[in-house]
Amino acid sequence: MEWVHKFVVFASEAKILGLWGLAMICIAAAALIAERRRNRVARIDRIGWVPWTAIFMFSAMIGAGLLALAAKGIAAGQ
Repeated sequence: MEWVHKFVVFASEAKILGLWGLAMICIAAAALIAERRRNRVARIDRIGWVPWTAIFMFSAMIGAGLLALAAKGIAAGQ
């Protein structure tokens, strides 16, 4: 775990943005899976209340933007 600590402490802003973007993409993937599970439920009155589509869209858009910024920064050598 020491190498993880060193990576995070000495990482550039571009790498930190990339990690946040990756986390947001993982949240979007989890929301997509949850939405597909909810669509396949047998009883319509047991679908739940969480807006998985909105969570997916928000997370995917923010994650894609952060990854685009990170790629630009990493390509520039920062």
